Parts: sequence; structure tokens; C-alpha cells
Amino acid sequence: MSTVDIGPVMAPATAQAAVPPPVPVPSLTHLVLIPSYNPGALLHDTVRAARAAWTPVWVVVDGSTDGSAEWLREQAARDDGLRVLVLPENVGKGAAVLHGIEIAAAEGFTHVLVMDSDGQHPVDLIGEFMAASQREPRAMVLGRPIFDASAPRERVYWRRVSNLWTDIETLWAGVGDSLYGFRVYPIAPLRAVMARARWMRRFDFDPEVAVRLCWRGVRPLNIDAPVRYYRRDEGGVSHFRYLRDNLLLAWMHLRLTAGLVARLPWLLWRRLAG
Repeated sequence: MSTVDIGPVMAPATAQAAVPPPVPVPSLTHLVLIPSYNPGALLHDTVRAARAAWTPVWVVVDGSTDGSAEWLREQAARDDGLRVLVLPENVGKGAAVLHGIEIAAAEGFTHVLVMDSDGQHPVDLIGEFMAASQREPRAMVLGRPIFDASAPRERVYWRRVSNLWTDIETLWAGVGDSLYGFRVYPIAPLRAVMARARWMRRFDFDPEVAVRLCWRGVRPLNIDAPVRYYRRDEGGVSHFRYLRDNLLLAWMHLRLTAGLVARLPWLLWRRLAG
């Protein structure tokens, strides 16, 4: 793993240089964290748009082999609002997020907006999600996806199944969508639940973290957000594998259901007391 800390952007040496867009005021509490594994060409637009919307932005390169780490290092060398953390091998989305939040917590950050690097998530809503988190810092701000015609029908169907199980496991605590990864988390409880469980390191990260944070008393706050599935000819890249990842989700929900049974008296008491 290596970390790149970067210097200032150099202005073009021309008499009529274009006026750069306003730079967001750096936040000392909230950062954007982008785990990235072989994301394809849409990474470029995603990172640039995220930087235009927020400061700071960190990218965790999760063992990518597509040259994206080199491009990101070049960008970071010219942008002191962008930081790149490089993992030597692919460890999974959840593990990459954990790596990033451990460093963020050590540097005093309290909240992290996690988003994908492949262009599917609405970068223009970063500010709205961060503002919601700043108003209610104890909540987790969850994107609730609005699908368009690009969404594969089978993906939409299986997430409905996952959402039903998540509702059961949380006693209908209000998780709008269990799988959408555009979210703001308070770092302290996120670190705590990940430290106590050996799972949620790969594709199971988003649904399991939402359930375990609800069990911990972190209230979900849902905001509608569009999601775009890009075709391969549009630069879209998908690492989802139907058999492997659906089996992973099935095993996850079995574990969480068992965890619900063990916690049921406490969760019911808390629901009634609240």
C-alpha cells in the first residue's frame, strides 16, 4: 500500500488562461471515498466530477491492473484535494473502504461518503448527501436508487429479494435499499461494526453494513438518487458475477437472520422504548 499526497494545481502559462471553476472549501470532517478496482475509462470523469463537487476526495485503488493507479497518481500530483491509496492486491470493496476509513479516522475525519468509481452513481448529489449528514451526523445517509431503462431486470429483481430480507433482519428499520452503494456513513460506528465481524469485505459490504449499523442504533436516512448502468460500448465495467455474488448474499442473509434471532429481545425492547 502506498499513499500519494499532492501539491497545488499549476495554472496554464497563457495570457488568456481559462478561469478555473470554484474549488470546494476543504471539509475537515467529511470526505468522499472511492474504492476502485479496474473501473474502466469512466473513472476519469467520475474522479474529476467528484473533485469539482467536494474536497477532499480519496481513491483507494484495490489492486487494479488496468493502469488506473498511474493515471490517478498523475492527477493527485497536480491536485491537493485528491489523495490516492494503493493496495497491492485486490481485497474487495469492503476491505478497501475499511483501509480508507482507518486512515481517515486517524486524521480526524468523522464521516465518509462512499461511492463507486465506474460512473453509475450521481456525483452531482454529493453536496446534498453531505449536507444531510451534517444536519444529522448520527444517521447514515443512504441512496435509494431510481432506475432507468439501463437497469438489468434480473439485477432489479434480486435486489428486491435482498431488500425484503434486510427489512426482516432490521425489523423494518427503514433501509430504503440494501445494495445501493452511494452512502454517507459516520466513521466511528462503521469501524466498530467492521472490526467485530470478519465478513462484509467484498460484495456483501453494502447490505451487511446497513443491517449491522441499524442493530447498533444508527438511523437510516434515505434520499432518492438515480443509478445508471452503462453498456460495455459506453465504457461500462461490471465485476458482478451472478452465481458467485448471489451465493455470497444468500450466505450473508442466513448469517444475519441468525444474528437477528440472537438480538431479537433487545431490538424489540428498543423499538418499544423508542
